[in-house]
This record gives sequence, structure tokens and C-alpha cells, in this order.
Amino acid sequence: MSTTIPIVYSEEVREALHERRPVVALESNVITHGLKYPHNAETAHQVEAAVRKGGSVPATICIEDGAIRVGMTAADIERFASEGGIPKVSSRDLPVVLARGGRGATTVASSLVAAELAGIPFFSSAGLGGVHRGAETTMDISSDLIQLTRSKVAVVCAGAKMILDLALTMEYLETQCVPVIAHGSDDFPAFYCASSGLRAPHRIDDEDLIAKVVATHWAAGHPGGVVITTPPRDEDAVDPVVAEAAINDALVQAERDGVTGQGLTKYLMHAVDRATGGRTAQANMAVLISTAEVGGRMAAAYARYQSDHS
Repeated sequence: MSTTIPIVYSEEVREALHERRPVVALESNVITHGLKYPHNAETAHQVEAAVRKGGSVPATICIEDGAIRVGMTAADIERFASEGGIPKVSSRDLPVVLARGGRGATTVASSLVAAELAGIPFFSSAGLGGVHRGAETTMDISSDLIQLTRSKVAVVCAGAKMILDLALTMEYLETQCVPVIAHGSDDFPAFYCASSGLRAPHRIDDEDLIAKVVATHWAAGHPGGVVITTPPRDEDAVDPVVAEAAINDALVQAERDGVTGQGLTKYLMHAVDRATGGRTAQANMAVLISTAEVGGRMAAAYARYQSDHS
């Protein structure tokens, strides 16, 4: 007996997919576990507006009543933003939550699973998870990277979070044959920092050419995705020297407080935000929005390419 994954589309997303118009998938974890209310709801609406500005239809994804909901309404966003206790659902948790008929907010990893199931080839996020500092002893590697090798979804992001070991993150992506394309910069960005100090393997500023790269990657039989990075705007970026100092202090605090594993990322992000006087949280909001607009443009370019070559 086969099991069908229940997917509920919003009317707008269903029509866009039916008409082969570009759609960009978005995670809901940033609503429930990112910013505080009402800034989380306001930012979610701004992110969706940015996708539209880029020429695509936004599809914020969540789990509710044991189904994947593709396209959250304004009322859905308000509920998820204001209610407490909504669990974060990563790809490993997804089958359990669905089978139990529960609800949850999707992470990058589970959003990639949902996007592929829903037939959406593009996803936008501010920053990827990656290989954590000290992973050579802890083996702490984000499921975002694992899922990138499994789901045929192109990810538009501002690189990976600076709290990570970005050199090892790049090594992992190379080892797993995940193409990394830098758009608008020579370097691999570090979330709210314009550069990680690492040169990207490829820079392509032509969005139509990037669309061809994505199509060619999948035509070659690769099962996973493509990472397309775009740096934060100059006015939004945080000085990497300031950010690195705050991160080092936060790592010392985390070790002192015994924080490890799944709770480490949230702990570090909050600690760095406090140390920078809220500067990184403001940058986080700005990067979510600016990246979403680029994601909308990339998905639109891919839709054009598919239409021209169908």
C-alpha cells in the first residue's frame, strides 16, 4: 500500500503552478522561531511582497492538521506569528508530525522536501545552516546541507550563517557536488555579512544564465539542488570584524552554560544580537527581504527558460 503525502495549496499558488508561473517557496520557521511578535508577522508579509516584486508568487510553507500547506494566508501568518508553542519541524521530524496529524513550522530542510513534493523548484532563505565550529569532534552538521543533496530545489540565500565554520561548509558542498553560484559578488556571503572571506567557486550575474545552469544540473541527473548566493545590501551588512568578535564571546558563553546540539544556533544568534545592540537582528530582517526579491527574479528567469525550451 502506498502512502500519499497530503498537500494543501492556497488558491493563488495552485493557479500559479497550473499556469506554470514562477513560484518561490519560503520557510515558516522564521515566523515562529525567529523574530518576536509583531515583527515576525510584519517581516513575513514583507518577504512575500519582495518575492512578488521579483516577479514570482510566494508560497510560505507550514504543517497543519497533518498536511503540508503550500501558501499561507494572512490569517495563517498571523496565527503562527502570535501563538506560542508551535514546534520547529525539520526534515527528520516531518513524517512523524504528518503521521500524527500535527502542525509545525518548516525549516530550510523540511521546506526543501515540501517544495519538491509540491513541484516548486525554487526556495529562498536568508541563510543556510552548515557545518558548526568544532564539528570535527561534535559531528554537528545542519540537516540543511544533507537535504540539499537530496531535493531538486534551487536555494537562493545570503550564504550561510557566520556562527558556522564556513570553510568546512564550503568543503562539504563541494564534496557533495552541490554547485555554488555567487550572484553580485565574488565571495561566498555570510548571512548578514557581505563576505565570509571565502571566494565562491563561480560568479554569474546573468540571471538567465543561472537558470540554464540550474536546468543543466538537473538534466545531468544530479538528485540535489543548487545554491545561489546574493550578498546583503551595503546598507544592511554587518561589519564582519564586529560580528566575529561577538560570535567568539557567544561561543565562550555557550560552553560555560553547557549549550550544545539543536539549541546552539538559537543561543548564539540571540547572544550575538545582544552583543551588537540589536544590529544583527535588524540585518537579519533586511536580508530575508532582499534575498526574497532576488529569489523571485531567479525563479522568474528559470520559468522563462523552461518556457523557451519546452
